[in-house]
Amino acid sequence: MRISILGTGQWGTTLAQVLMDAGNEVVIWGRNEAVVNEINFKRTNEQALSGLTLADSIIATNKIEEAFENIGALVLAIPSQSLRQNLVAWKEIFPKGIPIISTLKGVELGTHLRMTEVIQEILEIAPEQIAILTGPNLAREVVLRQPVGAVAASESQALADATAQLFSAPYFRVYTSTDVVGCELAGAAKNVIALAVGMSIGMGFGENTQALVITRGLNELTRLGMARGARPLTFVGLAGVGDLLATCGSSLSRNRTFGEALGKTGSMESAVKSVSSTVEGVSTASSLVELAHSVGIEVPIMEAVSEVVTNKMTPTEAIIQLMQVATGAEIEES
Repeated sequence: MRISILGTGQWGTTLAQVLMDAGNEVVIWGRNEAVVNEINFKRTNEQALSGLTLADSIIATNKIEEAFENIGALVLAIPSQSLRQNLVAWKEIFPKGIPIISTLKGVELGTHLRMTEVIQEILEIAPEQIAILTGPNLAREVVLRQPVGAVAASESQALADATAQLFSAPYFRVYTSTDVVGCELAGAAKNVIALAVGMSIGMGFGENTQALVITRGLNELTRLGMARGARPLTFVGLAGVGDLLATCGSSLSRNRTFGEALGKTGSMESAVKSVSSTVEGVSTASSLVELAHSVGIEVPIMEAVSEVVTNKMTPTEAIIQLMQVATGAEIEES
């Protein structure tokens, strides 16, 4: 199948290789003409994946019309907070009737909509036409063809199955789910938890602290997801704890790396300079907190991260606040 990927960032470029290895014809779109030319003529994307060579058969373009031509599926790999603006701009020429696969991990600022909800609203399509791809997927490991698992989720089991087949390469194993709500919220929230883990590392704390933040963070995102109708078992699978562990535990994670810089310097300005690419957890934190509060769920770790990234609190103050939160039963029986 001919598949188009919108986004020449780290994940979009990596998925272009996965789809090619799975036997598809791939075209990747990006606005930056220099990056497009680099992919086409040098077979590299140094800004996104420095030191790595890309497959010769990947075609790049900066013309959106070319990206929309004669394709059987479309993959979104652009920053989550720019999704609405881009879809509105593209709506009139957007290809009709094909699967739309989102790899975006965020919750929209202001509306608190998940990415599939934004797609559905702007393009006026049924949720059964939309799928997501999520899981513990660190781009640099995937592009090196190391064994990895992922989850293809859609309200349509048929589309989840088809998406899994599209991405199934020898090293890329894809499971399916129909719990889109759980998979999307887990993917968005794990970035915020990874920022908190990174801050603790940057402040010099050890693995006990990291285990505390990861475990209680998983509790927060699980309770939020269930309050929004997600299935509990989603959060103990690849889309939940799998993605959380990879993002919090690896130095390849942009969110953890950003958090480390923030914890070390106490400065958002310094942290922004240390990470050149999009850090989704920064823009998503406040949206997730507002979403949680709207359904009566307390999320102290996410709240602390939101306060720090909006310069309302220092990392040190955030840790002090978290350690003062009242404790109760660790596992709430229901």
